[in-house]
Amino acid sequence: MEEYSDKALLQQFEVEATRPHAFNLIVKKYQERLYWHIRRMVVDHDDANDVLQNAWIKVWNGLAKFRSEAGLYTWMYRIATNESLTFLNKKKKKFLIPLADIENQLSQSMEGDVYFSGDAIQLKLQKAILSLPEKQRTVFNMRYNDEMKYKEMSEVLGTSVGALKASYHHAVKKIENFISGD
Repeated sequence: MEEYSDKALLQQFEVEATRPHAFNLIVKKYQERLYWHIRRMVVDHDDANDVLQNAWIKVWNGLAKFRSEAGLYTWMYRIATNESLTFLNKKKKKFLIPLADIENQLSQSMEGDVYFSGDAIQLKLQKAILSLPEKQRTVFNMRYNDEMKYKEMSEVLGTSVGALKASYHHAVKKIENFISGD
């Protein structure tokens, strides 16, 4: 499959006749990256698929107004992040349980998840990540798993680079303590 630049895809999207095709190419180009970002946040495969579908609907509805101040992926990543956080908050409110209990439930469900293929160390790391406060978990996943630069993270989350570095540092310390059993 030919790889199109984001600029070329956006130009195709602007033309009514090629809009659906351009959108399908955008989905193919970014589906896997967005899925794994969402999956790391919501943990469950089925929930991740649902959140991803909601994110794609928002992308479709907003793409005509997208003006490239941020990169296309950064913009979609922000939508996926917000959809994931909205999903987790709705889940928390729906069941009237603290977020920590949801994180416990997600952690336990990960062990029985047929889509989780990590070894014991990977499972412990994922549990450590789930034990982090929501913001630190998001920042850690963006930096560690997605290898996102702080400037890009700042655009996605609307937070200063300094605050993001501090959140990441605290997250790493908490993960180290969790893994070492302190």
